[in-house]
Amino acid sequence: MTATCTHLDGADPAPTPRPPAGCEECLAAGGRWVHLRLCLGCGHVGCCDNSPGKHATAHFGAHGHPLIRSYEPEEDWWWCYVDEVAFDVDGAPPSPSHP
Repeated sequence: MTATCTHLDGADPAPTPRPPAGCEECLAAGGRWVHLRLCLGCGHVGCCDNSPGKHATAHFGAHGHPLIRSYEPEEDWWWCYVDEVAFDVDGAPPSPSHP
């Protein structure tokens, strides 16, 4: 896909995930997730919108960090909440993934 996101400046393509083991809110509450997403603004790990908590999207709503990327093995796609576009970034480091 061609990137049409206008929020790439200042994004950290490989932030240190916090926490690296799973969705921060689900781990704290004993919840479960389907897939994980990594915030490129601060490294927050949240669950996807198919998960009961939808914590990655809630993090965007609370903090306004527009970019996430998949935190799943073998997946390198990015998503911009503001521009509502999924894309790949040529030359970006490989996606980190949870243990």
